[in-house]
Amino acid sequence: MTADVSTDRQQPARSSEPVPFLDISGATADVVDEVRLGWDELLTNGQYVGGAAVARFEKEWAEYCGTAHAVGVANGTDALHLAMRALGIGPGDEVIVPANTFVATAEAVILAGAAPRFADVDDGTLLITSEAIKAAVTPATKAVAVVHLYGQLPDMTAISQTCAELGLLLIEDAAQAQGATWAGRRAGSFGDVGCFSFYPGKNLGAFGDAGAVVTSDPKLTELMLSIRDHGRMQSADGHHSHGVLGMNSRLDGVQAVVLSAKLRHLDGWNAKRRELMAIYRELIDPQRAKLVEQLADGEGVHHLAVVQVDQRDRVRELLAERGIGTGIHYPVPCHVIGPYAQYADGPLPVVEAAAARQLSLPMYPHLSQDDARRVAEELNEVLRELER
Repeated sequence: MTADVSTDRQQPARSSEPVPFLDISGATADVVDEVRLGWDELLTNGQYVGGAAVARFEKEWAEYCGTAHAVGVANGTDALHLAMRALGIGPGDEVIVPANTFVATAEAVILAGAAPRFADVDDGTLLITSEAIKAAVTPATKAVAVVHLYGQLPDMTAISQTCAELGLLLIEDAAQAQGATWAGRRAGSFGDVGCFSFYPGKNLGAFGDAGAVVTSDPKLTELMLSIRDHGRMQSADGHHSHGVLGMNSRLDGVQAVVLSAKLRHLDGWNAKRRELMAIYRELIDPQRAKLVEQLADGEGVHHLAVVQVDQRDRVRELLAERGIGTGIHYPVPCHVIGPYAQYADGPLPVVEAAAARQLSLPMYPHLSQDDARRVAEELNEVLRELER
C-alpha cells in the first residue's frame, strides 16, 4: 500500500514581513520618470497654476470618464461644494446623502448653504438605493448626492430613473471610484456632475491635494470655471471682471502632470485591484466575515476591500499583532457626528449596524497576490480564534 505523503510535504513558510494597509510607493515608482520630465517643463514655462498641463489633464479626464468637460479644482471637497453652488443648490434646499460616507459629502452640502437629508443604505453593498432615495425625499429636496463608496457604483439605472421622475439633480460623489463602471459607463458620466478627489491614496492620486468635476453641460462648465477662479469671467479681458461670488480652487500644474502620468496606468492598476479582491472573495470565510457585495451590472475598482466582522476592534488588534495593517471606513455614521447630528431625522439601522463591524483590508495595486492570500488566511485564523 502506497503511503500518503501529502501530510509530509513542507508548506512554504508564511512571510513575517508586515503588510501595510496602504503603500503608494509602487505607483510612484511607475511614474516618477515621466513626472520629472513634466516638472522640468513647468520649471521652464512657469505655469504652476493652470496652464497647458492642467488643460491637458482636464481633456484627458473628461474623455476617460465619457463626458464633454472636466474642471480641475484644488481637492475633492471643493469639487462637491463648487459643483453644488454651480447647480444653484443653496439655502432652503435639501440634498439626500447616504449616511455611510466620509463627512466631506455632507460638509459640501452645508458649505453650499443647503441641508443634508441623510438616507440609509443597502445591507449587501452598503450603498444608497433608489428605494432609500424615495423614502428620504421631501418637498425641499433638490438633489441627490450618490456616493460610489469603496470604488463601486450602486444601481445607477434605477437611481437615474428615480431622479428623473422626481425632478432631482443627480450628483455623483466618485471620490473613491476612478474608472469604476455601471453597465459599461464610467463613474461620473451619469449625473448632472461627477465629483472626484485625487488625494494621494486614491486609485488615481496626485502628490498632494487635487480634484475635478466632470459634466457634459457647457454652461455649467463655464460657471464652474468662473467660480473656481474668484468668480472671474472666462473672456479674454475677464481677469478683473468678477461676475459671480467665487472661491480659490484651482488645480496646480504640478499635480496635473502627476495625474496625466498616472492616468495611463489607471486601468492596469484597477485590474490588479480586481485580481486581489477575487482572492479575498475566494479565501475569506463567508460564515465569519461578510465582504461588501458588488452588483451584477457593476465593475468595481476596489478602492477599499471592506468586510464586516464581529468584535471588529479586537480583530484589528490581533491582525496588527500578526503584521497586517487595516483601516476603518467609517466608524461613526455621518448622521450622528456632532456638527451633522442636527440634520438627522431618526435612526438609520443598516448604516448604524455596519459602522461597528466594518473593517478595511490591505488593497493597493502593488500588493502581491501572496500577501493578499496571507491577509485572508490571517483573518480567518483570527476569527476562528475569537470563537474559541
